[in-house]
Amino acid sequence: MAKCAVCGKGAHFGIKVSHSHRRSNRKWNSNVKRVKIVDANGTPMHEYVCTQCLRSGAVKRA
Repeated sequence: MAKCAVCGKGAHFGIKVSHSHRRSNRKWNSNVKRVKIVDANGTPMHEYVCTQCLRSGAVKRA
């Protein structure tokens, strides 16, 4: 679910390192919101959009 419909930004994976330097896998989810937007045809629809696309004006909200 954590994938932007506009730019395709999704989850990032990496390694969590504790104070004792034990390493384990972890995941960073993108800040994705479900918003009502207007697509290219002018029809309103609900999509998952990241907050960077919302702030930059890449989508038009309905």
